[in-house]
Amino acid sequence: MNKMKSILGIIWALAGLIIIIVLFPGLTGYSKALSSAPFMRINPNYSGGEIFYSKSHAEYKIDIRKPVFSGLTGEKEHGFIQLDWRGNLASYLIDTIDYNNDGENDFIININTLNSETELEPLNGKVTGLNISTSTSYGWSSRINLIK
Repeated sequence: MNKMKSILGIIWALAGLIIIIVLFPGLTGYSKALSSAPFMRINPNYSGGEIFYSKSHAEYKIDIRKPVFSGLTGEKEHGFIQLDWRGNLASYLIDTIDYNNDGENDFIININTLNSETELEPLNGKVTGLNISTSTSYGWSSRINLIK
């Protein structure tokens, strides 16, 4: 019985070695193919969520993303909304945002792009405060905390 287990173990190890040798040259191609599969996507906690709508100004545009409440096991009570400013940004930005596009303004955000000071004035009870506001390679980005 022990001899049979040893032989099966050696066969299993050799099969694994052969599989690794055959698959190794194609790992880059396999990983690219897998990453383009329809079920593969970046978690909205990292990407900021999908763009909900854009608001254009003379020198810049704001991408307002969908609210993110996702958690490991389901939706959480607290989430955020991400705003992305793109274009030629002034040293001081003041924007009134309607994040859910219901026709009523939800908050006013004031950003000093020179020293990164950001002030948030909530106009809606679901807006709880500023999470982060920072310079990015494309302009500026801010995350605003929300409750459901």
